[in-house]
Amino acid sequence: MIKTYQILLDELKDYKNPKTKIQRMVKNHEIFPIAKGLYETNRHVNPYYLADPIYSPSYISFETALAYHNLIPERVYMIKNATFRKYKTKEYKTIFGTYSYQDVPSRAFPYGVDIVSVDGYMYRMANKEKALLDTLYATSPISNMKEMREYLFENMRINESVLDTFDVSLVEELCELYNSRNVTLFTKMLKKGKI
Repeated sequence: MIKTYQILLDELKDYKNPKTKIQRMVKNHEIFPIAKGLYETNRHVNPYYLADPIYSPSYISFETALAYHNLIPERVYMIKNATFRKYKTKEYKTIFGTYSYQDVPSRAFPYGVDIVSVDGYMYRMANKEKALLDTLYATSPISNMKEMREYLFENMRINESVLDTFDVSLVEELCELYNSRNVTLFTKMLKKGKI
């Protein structure tokens, strides 16, 4: 369970020195620091559960979400997240994993995200379409459809058959929110069936 420093102080208010008690709990591995003022009680918690509390608002996206949706064959060790209006990439190293946070356009941020609730925890995960568009948005400009195919299928090793399951109308709707050449090029490619 995630607990803030203030929650722990309130829970330990009957102790003579709650701050010292918190330090002892960390030393004895009863609680585990996540970020400043934030702790987790379960050392084996799913790292996805901690992504939004570490840096909010955010949702899991980019290669992490692509792997989650089986679009790419590689396992992704860093948990990559989308934010907006933070203006720089942030990274947090924790005992639960490394988390990175990168901006997407604020207009696109709230769409194409699923809320997953498990065991009293909640995390937000980009759906497969949104995860790919976020990734393309964050990629250096791609000039043409040939380069797009090379990037998707050779560089990223995206599973082509999964792209056949993409919701084309959702991709078109989301495309309007990015103002990105890469996203527009991919959307045209998907609409023409040139995947």
